Amino acid sequence: MYVIISMVIAVCMGLIVIVVRMKAQNYPTNARKIILPPFFMATGALMYLFPYFRLTPMEILEAVLVGMFFSLFLIFTSNFVVQDNQIYMKRSKLFPVILISLLVIRSVMKYYLSSMIHPGELAGMFFLLAFSMIVPWRVAMYQKYRKIEQKLNKTVR
Repeated sequence: MYVIISMVIAVCMGLIVIVVRMKAQNYPTNARKIILPPFFMATGALMYLFPYFRLTPMEILEAVLVGMFFSLFLIFTSNFVVQDNQIYMKRSKLFPVILISLLVIRSVMKYYLSSMIHPGELAGMFFLLAFSMIVPWRVAMYQKYRKIEQKLNKTVR
């Protein structure tokens, strides 16, 4: 029952993220908007203070590797464009498809693994997976952003 409730919540949160990301493309971006989300998400790591959520070294490795693999899809579909001397996220038709696909894959994995892994460990693994996906994505976005910002600053001078 908990798995189904958590999957419904995850789907709702995923849909909210897709809507927010699509609307964000209508406004200029800046370094702060790129960098801050992983810092806000990092507070979730406080769950590891409680033994219920702690992971084995192998579970940590698995979650980090899967998260980093998933981040590749986000990295390749996140690009920027300059309009009116401001930097915007470039619209990508693949971006919402990839986010939905990752959400579906994550939900199927969670449902499948819920019968084999303790719920606390599973929650810890999926938090770490998500964090390991977001950090490389945001680092890559920041690097792309800085390159474009530097070019833009050179042309404005």
